[in-house]
Amino acid sequence: MLKKRLTIVFTLLTILLLVSACSKSTEDTKKTEDKTTEVKLTDAKGEVVIPANPKKIIAPYLEDSLVALGAKPAAQWSIGNTVLDYLQPELKGVPKISWDLPLEQVISNNPDLIIFSSPSAIQKGQYEEYKKIAPTYVFKDEISSDWRKQLTQMGEILSKQDKAKEALANYDKKAADVKAKIQKSIGDETVALLWVMGDKFYLMEHNRFSANVLYNDLGIKQPDFVKNLGDAPVQWDPIALEKLPEIKADHIFLISKKGEAGLDLLSKSSIWKGLDAVKNGQVYEMNDPTFWTINGLMASEKTIDAVENALTK
Repeated sequence: MLKKRLTIVFTLLTILLLVSACSKSTEDTKKTEDKTTEVKLTDAKGEVVIPANPKKIIAPYLEDSLVALGAKPAAQWSIGNTVLDYLQPELKGVPKISWDLPLEQVISNNPDLIIFSSPSAIQKGQYEEYKKIAPTYVFKDEISSDWRKQLTQMGEILSKQDKAKEALANYDKKAADVKAKIQKSIGDETVALLWVMGDKFYLMEHNRFSANVLYNDLGIKQPDFVKNLGDAPVQWDPIALEKLPEIKADHIFLISKKGEAGLDLLSKSSIWKGLDAVKNGQVYEMNDPTFWTINGLMASEKTIDAVENALTK
């Protein structure tokens, strides 16, 4: 009987020791993970050390990538009252910060990470001053100019690499699905994108802003006039009203804010009224230019939705 009791006691002690060891192992693992509070990356300025999981981020004009990865900035880019309208459902309640990031505004938002889209985005050569406020990451131009690369890099910065990969895969699937629908709907008919700002008209080349989505991601056919423009230059010059007939597009997306002077000019123009797209009722007015005139995953998805809605009715 004594021997049997000793065996039971020994067994219970063994179980307790095993549970204790497992618990300690879990705690040690957690402590090790908790110690990973910083990440070393290379940006346009060299090596930079940033928080592993930043919570209060200021990244002017990069909010698209933040939102796509489920992050909300501490403050959002603005010029006066102008913000990125298409992101406002996700950025509701986020305070504005001036586009040039005045130091006093940055300090008042108490960020734990500041991100610039390029070295030229840093105003007045104040890089060192920003670094004193919070760790500062500066995108290389060739990365931030390509929204896919920008999103991938933002995933590295936020320690959300898997989420970035998933977001890109979902986008590619969405684009492929809509591409097939549009092909079935309009076939080889051509589409042009015309942005109206003030009393000026700007025609988008194949790789400028949302045109990249239409012509490259969705495979929509370019008018020969657009094709002959080649790659988009840095300097974007307006097109004269008198040259619009040369575009010869079957469909036209007219991108503008309501009330722009150029819209009134078009409504009174016999040149505009004589275009085949106008006569055939194949002009689509888009009154939120913010996602048509920026590069980003969220903007591109909204462009796809708008184009699908217009061209597959």
